Amino acid sequence: MTQDTPPNRALCRDCGFRPPPTGERCPRCGGPRLVSHAELDSLSIAHIDCDAFYAAIEKRDNPALQDVPVIVGGGQRGVVSTCCYIARIYGVRSAMPMFKALEACPEAVVVKPDMEKYVRVGKQIRERMGALTPLVEPLSIDEAFLDLTGTERLHRSSPAETLARFLRDLEADIGISASVGLAPNKFLAKLASDLEKPRGFSVIGAAEAREVLAAMPVGRIWGVGKVFQKKLDGDGIRTIGQLQTMEAADLARRYGSIGLRLAQLSKGEDSRDVKPSRGAKSVSSETTFRTDISSFETLRPILRDLSEKVSARLKKAGLSGRGVTLKLKTADFRSITRARHLQDPTQLADRIYASGESLLENEADGRRFRLIGIGVTDLESADQADPQDLVDPSAERRKNAELAVDRLRDKFGKSAVELGLIHAARAGKDSK
Repeated sequence: MTQDTPPNRALCRDCGFRPPPTGERCPRCGGPRLVSHAELDSLSIAHIDCDAFYAAIEKRDNPALQDVPVIVGGGQRGVVSTCCYIARIYGVRSAMPMFKALEACPEAVVVKPDMEKYVRVGKQIRERMGALTPLVEPLSIDEAFLDLTGTERLHRSSPAETLARFLRDLEADIGISASVGLAPNKFLAKLASDLEKPRGFSVIGAAEAREVLAAMPVGRIWGVGKVFQKKLDGDGIRTIGQLQTMEAADLARRYGSIGLRLAQLSKGEDSRDVKPSRGAKSVSSETTFRTDISSFETLRPILRDLSEKVSARLKKAGLSGRGVTLKLKTADFRSITRARHLQDPTQLADRIYASGESLLENEADGRRFRLIGIGVTDLESADQADPQDLVDPSAERRKNAELAVDRLRDKFGKSAVELGLIHAARAGKDSK
């Protein structure tokens, strides 16, 4: 430490006081929630993740639920969307079939999801994030990356102090708690935010990154799913520490481009910038017919073709979306728009088409249409897209088949594999 370097100070998350990094409680408010880290005041990349978001909103709006296990879910899929931390003690988890969740926690209160309310609260939180920094990269309705580099003068506080104040205000004003991970890059920040939930504030510094990561399973690396983790396990690679000892070239030979990413992330290196969501708010495709069409059976393959195009654009951009919108224009130029909100974000043509087909079936009542379009809205990163559907095992098979077709098209060209349904759509329309 040089003479000009200020001494390391802790941060009280309850009152914002900066005591010396000694003791277990804040000398000002007596609170035990102190954060102390050598790099606390030099880090500026954060990941904010709301705690059990849907369930927290339901508890906020119904005080009778405050001290009981709450499960949000049900509906057609019959699975858990999310649950509170009390229910998690009993073993309830997201995506669990509802009957299993109730077997594990029979006293739980099941609440049907209210997506409109959740989206409304999510927008409130997003606006507050935007007041901290323009560099906000949303990952979903309730989580985002923030880059607070250079905001010290604006907020008259370090990024750590600004984030602690944000969490306090969030609980006081909106009634929702969140956890924060603070680190030198996105990968470490996301890892840190999950270390101390709920109401967590965890720091992973650059100097300790390799040591912290070493004992973690490879599944903690962002993007390593169950299938790839099983492949790594078959190769004898189970911990991130094992990856740290391997050469990047060797990992690249074994696993291609993802091998290079494993080499970097295993050492805590991540050069990705926090990218604000100023891009497209939707991805869509539409077509106008040479002659008007009224037949549902004729419109179906055209809709599938458009769904394939939208899916390809989402995959290329690394995006997914929670909303599917069907657009129709009648022979007399009247526009019709119908939308459906999905439980989980998607980038799969199969799911986009299935939602669009259901919407189309309700509108194809004999009217003649001159245009049809399909779009995906509520865009976010593809990292959490299309989780395994435990209720519909065939959905996973269809997903794998679609991804296999994508790989063939990437290798041999778009026309290498063509679905029969799409082939039927090639006649009688001009694509836009």
